[in-house]
Amino acid sequence: MNKTVRNILIAFFALLLLAGAFSGGLIVGWLIPSTSSQQTSLADDVSTSQGDYASLFKPFWEAWDIVHEEFIDQPVDDTKLMQGAIRGMVEALGDAHTLYMTQDEYDEATVPLSGTYAGIGAFVRTDGEYLMITEPFEGSPAKEAGLKPGDQVIAVNGEDVTGIDPAVVLESVKGEAGTSVLLTIHRTDPESTFDVSITRAIINYPTVTGHILTQDELPKGTSMVLNENIAYISLTSFGENTASDLEDILDELLAQNPKGIILDLRYNSGGYLETAVDVVSEFMDEGVVLYEQNSAGELTPYNTVSGGKALDIPLVILVDGGSASASEITAGAIQDYGRGVLVGTQTYGKGSVQYWIPLEDAQGAVSVTIARWLTPKERQIDGVGLTPDYVVEFTDEDLANNNDVQLLKAVEILLENN
Repeated sequence: MNKTVRNILIAFFALLLLAGAFSGGLIVGWLIPSTSSQQTSLADDVSTSQGDYASLFKPFWEAWDIVHEEFIDQPVDDTKLMQGAIRGMVEALGDAHTLYMTQDEYDEATVPLSGTYAGIGAFVRTDGEYLMITEPFEGSPAKEAGLKPGDQVIAVNGEDVTGIDPAVVLESVKGEAGTSVLLTIHRTDPESTFDVSITRAIINYPTVTGHILTQDELPKGTSMVLNENIAYISLTSFGENTASDLEDILDELLAQNPKGIILDLRYNSGGYLETAVDVVSEFMDEGVVLYEQNSAGELTPYNTVSGGKALDIPLVILVDGGSASASEITAGAIQDYGRGVLVGTQTYGKGSVQYWIPLEDAQGAVSVTIARWLTPKERQIDGVGLTPDYVVEFTDEDLANNNDVQLLKAVEILLENN
């Protein structure tokens, strides 16, 4: 398989708990280089005559002229009209994952996969009233400035952002490395409001982190005593460096002789297919990771690669409604083979495959759905998702007290098996 051609981007729409340039993130798709040989014109591919095209597009050009001649606010932006026309064309296909992105949207969407970007360095949420910091990256400007989980950004560079979409606020927080941004932060514990100036930097996006769990990480009031080493690995996306970073973390954690591993795929909307295969291969020594099904119903298998580091250790995977595509590929394979168990809530259900085709001259990118993928047992995931072996819901009290009862259940399962 040509890695340049068959790198697959993954994500889904409506994942409001994750920050991004658009409401959803990345979708599965083969990344195809934009070249004239690969992007032949429609006229070269079909036998439609020039007269037929003229007739077909006559109402479009009529509408174009009307907008330019009659719209009250002139001049209109022809680039935005062109982008809107492309967006409307692909939306008319009725497939949520066949879509168009502008170049800025495409560049922003691929940040979690490339591993670097310029900014303050923090995970955020954009689904509330204000942009909220959920976790500053270690060694980042946000961490060094003292930002904490739960901090709300209520003003940027002295301008009140009340009532402004947090996703829009996020864009004003980002910027070129070396430039500064003044954030007004509201903190609830203890109650305070303050300004902090942060110098943006090139951020290495940490897609994998891991450590040995401590008693303090279990929900308050639990009677469970964590008397064994349990390895916890959080995987936030399936990016370019994820597989190699996971190997390093496994080396570090396995040296501490843990009794089991918890792999946290919650809120993970996906990434590269090849990376998902590599991740599964760390825990399974052989077998099919997934099948790709084309429009004719033909199945193409993707198999594990040899050399996994954690082939026998007990494994629990945490999933939820934000776990999509590559996360579901990973969790589905582990579940089908009985290699581990899933804990959490129903996953998103993103199981279609798209070509991602960048347009020439940096004019954005178009994705087109061309196939679906199935689990090793040929289960259909698209629109269905995965049902965990242990369904664990958060109560309002759990959320209010920041009690991770899903994590607690995973620890309980691992301790019972040892």
